[in-house]
Amino acid sequence: MNDTLKVLITAAEAVPFTKVGGLAEVAGSLPKALRQLGVDARLIIPRYGGRGQMPYEVRRVGGSIPVPVGRGEGRVHLLETTTSEVPIYLIWDDQYFSKREKVYGFNDDPQRFTFFSRAVLAALQTLDWKPDVLHANDWHTAAIPTWLDVYGKNDPYFQDIATLYTIHNLAYQGECGRLLLTFGQMPNVPHLPVEPPGKVNWMAQGIKHADTLSTVSPTYARELLTPEVSQELAPLLQERQDQLFGILSGIDTEAWNPAQDPSLTQTYDRDTLKMRSVNKLALQHELHLPTRGDVPLLGVVSRLDHNKGLDILPEVIAQLLQEREVQLVVLGTGDETCAAQFRELQQQFPDHVRAVMRFDDRLSRWIYGGADIFVMPSRFDPISISTMTALHYGAVPVVRATGGLADTVVDADAQPQRGTGFVFEEHAQEALLAALRRALAAQKDPARWAALQRRGMELDLSWGASARAYVDLYRRAQGLHQRRGS
Repeated sequence: MNDTLKVLITAAEAVPFTKVGGLAEVAGSLPKALRQLGVDARLIIPRYGGRGQMPYEVRRVGGSIPVPVGRGEGRVHLLETTTSEVPIYLIWDDQYFSKREKVYGFNDDPQRFTFFSRAVLAALQTLDWKPDVLHANDWHTAAIPTWLDVYGKNDPYFQDIATLYTIHNLAYQGECGRLLLTFGQMPNVPHLPVEPPGKVNWMAQGIKHADTLSTVSPTYARELLTPEVSQELAPLLQERQDQLFGILSGIDTEAWNPAQDPSLTQTYDRDTLKMRSVNKLALQHELHLPTRGDVPLLGVVSRLDHNKGLDILPEVIAQLLQEREVQLVVLGTGDETCAAQFRELQQQFPDHVRAVMRFDDRLSRWIYGGADIFVMPSRFDPISISTMTALHYGAVPVVRATGGLADTVVDADAQPQRGTGFVFEEHAQEALLAALRRALAAQKDPARWAALQRRGMELDLSWGASARAYVDLYRRAQGLHQRRGS
C-alpha cells in the first residue's frame, strides 16, 4: 500500500506564473518544500491571459472539461507543467481568466473564482491522481471546502478528501449576493449567522466548512480571535479556534539569495557584508538619487493598502528630513490615494525620495540588497514576506508589532543579543518616527549595525520548518475528516 501523502494546493495566484501579493509566494514555494519532505504535493491555479509568456512548456491534459455552473455547464481546458519538480495544473477558460489583464479587481470576481473552484473539482475527476488533502487558500478558493462539506460527503469520489483552509488576509472576504450560489449550482450552502441577509461570504464559508484552518503566523492566529481584527467573523473564528493554527510562512531561499542573485550589481553574504554598499550606490544611481554612501537609505516594497499602514510614512519622512539627511525609495502598487502621497513627497523632496508605483521584481531585489533600513508600519499584517526577504538580504527592518512582523523581528534595544530590527507598538506617526530615530542612531555604530544585519541574515527563514508543520496539519485534517464522516 502506498502511504505517500498526496496534497493539492489551490490558489488564485502563485509564483512564477503570476504574483500580486504574498499569497503567490506561499502557493508557489510551499509545494516545493513539501516534495522535499516526500509529500506528493501539486498546485492548481487559473491560467491568466495577457500577462506575458508562460515561463514553462505546458501540455494539455485530455479534452475540454464540463463545469457545472449557471443553468447548465461551462467548459475549461486543463494544462499541466512542472517547476522545481512540482506538477502544476492550470485551468484555462475563454471567459473568466484567459482574456483578463489583471488577477483581481473586476466586478465579477466572486463569479470568476466560484467558477474556478467548481472547475478545480471537475478537473480532479479527469486525473489519474487524487489528493488525500485539498489545501485551499483565501476566499478565492473557499467554495472548494464548502462544496466538499455540503455536497462532496455524499459523492464516493470526493467523500474521503480532507481539507485545510488557509487565511492569508481576512481583510478580503469575497462577500456577494446569494444568487451566486445559484450560478455555482450550490443552492444548499447554508446561510451563516455571521453573513448579512441575502449575502454569502466566501471567507466565512471556508472557515465554517474546512476540516482544519490555518493562517500564516502564530500572532495573526491569535489576533484573528479578537473582534478588533476579525470584526463580524469573530464569533465564527472563536467557534472554530480549536482547529485554527498559525504557521509562520517561509521564503524560497534559493530564489531569494543575495549570494547568488543575478539581479544585484554585487552579490554578497553575511561574511562579505561590506560588499553590500556597492548595491546601495547602484540603486541610488539607478533612481537618480545622490550617490552617497553616508546617507541612510530607507526602502519600502509593499502593496499599497490601508492595512499596510503606509499612510503615516510620508509625514514622518518629511519631519525626519528636517532633522537630518535620509533617502527613501518606495516600490508598490495599489491604493491610488496612498500612491499620490508618495508622489507628492517626491515632488517636495526630489533629492531624497523616489516613488516607483509599479510591480518590478528586479528593482525590489535592488531595494532589498541596497537599502539600509526596511520600513513596514502595518496596521495589521498576517505575514510580511517582503520583511522576511529584507532580513535575508541584510536590510534592517523597522516594523510595527503585529501579526507575522511580531513573530519575525526582535527589537534590538529590548534584546541587544537577539535583536534583528526595531519594533514599535502603536500605529502612529510619533511611534514610527521614534523607531526610525532609534534605527538611525544604531547605524552610527558600524559594529552594532553589522551585527544586526548578520543576525537577520542568519535567521532560518526557509520553508523547511513550516513545511513540516503543514504536514502535521494535513495529517490532523485527515483524522478529523474521517471522524466527521463516521
